[in-house]
Amino acid sequence: MKIEHSLSHGELIIKLSGELDERTGPYVRMTLDSIIDASDFKRIRIDMSKLSFMDSTGIGVLIGRYKRLSPRGIPIILQSPNPSVDRVLGLSGIYNIMIKAG
Repeated sequence: MKIEHSLSHGELIIKLSGELDERTGPYVRMTLDSIIDASDFKRIRIDMSKLSFMDSTGIGVLIGRYKRLSPRGIPIILQSPNPSVDRVLGLSGIYNIMIKAG
């Protein structure tokens, strides 16, 4: 799992590459929390175009970040998930609380 991030015009952009599953979930959770804590932003965009696989562990990681950011009014945008990741996201109902883009 590779995680890159940048900040542009008040938007924190996170790029995930690889697989988000039980094995990589704790690393992703810890890394995202560190990036979030060290950044000042108004919204977060998670680029999933290079995420090849995600299971329910990934849903848990996303929901946890939502619970941290929602009280601050910070939206999460999920960008360009591949069809299999998009299916997991859709079945989970996560698009009811997060924005799908691309």
